[in-house]
Amino acid sequence: MTDLPEKYKAVIFLGAPGCGKGTQGEILGSIPRFYHFSMGEAFRSMDTRTPIGQEFIAYSQKGQLVPDELTMRYFRTQIDARAALHMFKPDIDVLVLDGVPRNPEQARYIDEHFDIVQLFHLSCPNREELITRIRKRAIKSGRMDDASEDVIKKRIQNYEKETKEVLEHYAAQRADINAAQTPVEVTRDILDVIISQPAWREFYEVE
Repeated sequence: MTDLPEKYKAVIFLGAPGCGKGTQGEILGSIPRFYHFSMGEAFRSMDTRTPIGQEFIAYSQKGQLVPDELTMRYFRTQIDARAALHMFKPDIDVLVLDGVPRNPEQARYIDEHFDIVQLFHLSCPNREELITRIRKRAIKSGRMDDASEDVIKKRIQNYEKETKEVLEHYAAQRADINAAQTPVEVTRDILDVIISQPAWREFYEVE
């Protein structure tokens, strides 16, 4: 049996709603030795019949925010489940984290259990562009409630409030990527960062 590393290697995708972090996470995750994990998808697929699912329901029914401790516990169970199924191989794969961490408390948990190699900040200062993207995506997927400009603006404001400190927390590992470009140009810039660093090649060549 392969010995698992003490800390799993990971990269973080961070950016406002509509910046394309899910798309870029999926693209990077399609490359061998990278595994994409979307916290949003994990929440949407949660089995509310399980004990941890019942804990989430209990907070939701009371109209309370889910504590970071519970969120991160669920996150870890999801990662470990994927490792157990050999979907994610911690000894050779780099996790691509999308949608986590969302605040400094979650970042501190991440640091205890994961080795963050890079944070890709997908930056799109043009908020009107983000609103247009989100509205188109919402209409395409049939989620008309999410197409409201007021709802979209609130989501962007919440992101800015929550994640400013996370960006500061990972300042040393941060690479700013212009998310206003076409998806293929964004992918190119992300890969340029990866290819340019010897540490990435060394890890990628480990057998």
